[in-house]
Amino acid sequence: MFPANNLNRRQVLRSATAVIALPLLESFGFRRFARAAAPAAPPKRLVFLGFGWGVTEESWYPDKSTPGADFVLPAGLRPLERHKADFSIVQGLRNKFSVEGHAGSTWWLTGANPYAQAGQSYCNTISADQVAAEEFGRYTRFASLQFNHSETGDRSGHGPGLSLAWDASGKPVGGENGPLAAYHRMFSKDSVPLEQRQQLIAQKRSVLDTVLENARSLKRGLGQNDNEKLEEYFDSIRNIETRLSKDEKWLDRPRPDAPLGEPNSTLSGRDEIKVMYDLIVAAFQTDSTRVITYRQPVATLLKSLGNSTAPHDMSHYHSTRGEKLVCSQLRDQTQSALLAGLIDQLKATQETDGSSLFDHIALAYGSNIRTGHDLTNCPTIITGGGAGVKLGENIVVAKDTPLCNAWLTMLQGIGVPAEHHGDSTGVIPELQG
Repeated sequence: MFPANNLNRRQVLRSATAVIALPLLESFGFRRFARAAAPAAPPKRLVFLGFGWGVTEESWYPDKSTPGADFVLPAGLRPLERHKADFSIVQGLRNKFSVEGHAGSTWWLTGANPYAQAGQSYCNTISADQVAAEEFGRYTRFASLQFNHSETGDRSGHGPGLSLAWDASGKPVGGENGPLAAYHRMFSKDSVPLEQRQQLIAQKRSVLDTVLENARSLKRGLGQNDNEKLEEYFDSIRNIETRLSKDEKWLDRPRPDAPLGEPNSTLSGRDEIKVMYDLIVAAFQTDSTRVITYRQPVATLLKSLGNSTAPHDMSHYHSTRGEKLVCSQLRDQTQSALLAGLIDQLKATQETDGSSLFDHIALAYGSNIRTGHDLTNCPTIITGGGAGVKLGENIVVAKDTPLCNAWLTMLQGIGVPAEHHGDSTGVIPELQG
């Protein structure tokens, strides 16, 4: 031991083979500094929950003539009654370029003009979640996570795409299909030895280097159109390089222990959505990511409710009403009940500073389709305290306000320095807190 009168701030413990710095002990004069230290604020998180086939417009939207906090929840949203002060409905939003009545999510988060590129009949741009992932992704194992329904043979009214997410080149981003795949993506331990995993990444880098060298050689002598296509190819290679660098960074850091059990592989419909919501909370609890999208099922949801009406027929309930209308309304109420359960979990999950996960999350829930093939007044619910937006209100904006204005408001609210997004014309003042 060192005599007390010899203690100083640079004191160390010495042995024959090592020099070990002492911790900042109060006897060294660090009492004031230790007490002044404050815990880091919980990070912001962003979630988009998207569904296809729209809603029952007569019983989902609040009355536009009662904007503000004194609106009455319609039947389709009544299961959310206990959270009425903690979410807002935004009416009047639209993706003006979207013309596909069976694409509930393809352009939902991008606001892209699918015909913007000459000579192409289909294109897309970056989705709002990926804009946030570019900002937040450096802090977590996964820059973002994309969850999908497990009904791979049915788009469930979502339209083209591999998930809700689209990268900076407008290319679809793949996702995990169903709760079991999502669980293993986040929590399964890697049994391959570290050295072998390092070798695999090195091999992939070597392959990429060879491919890039060959592609650059090919570029000489190509025409303008071919060069543009090759540049897209280079972008894809750069994305792979970024992912390899990310994997390399986390190679020696084991995945966290799962705060819940492994999901059953046979989950479907309502049970699948509920468990996927559990996994979203678990992802944020373990800080595995801070950006998540979930492309939800509709077809299996109806089956799990004992309803045999085809989802496409249900979405066209206007023609015959009857069973189709009943099915549509039941779908709305079930989805609202599941969302209410997720909000319960977010409020109950405590952060390190004593606040709740709900206080630091920005969550959007909705679809690019209103009902049938109608693409105006996209159903939109925004909740969570992370973006500092107004909650507990029926917000009615000017007709055909860009849906991307809502996404821009959320992005700026959580601290993403985006000046515009998609076809946005600015933030939504009525939504800002």
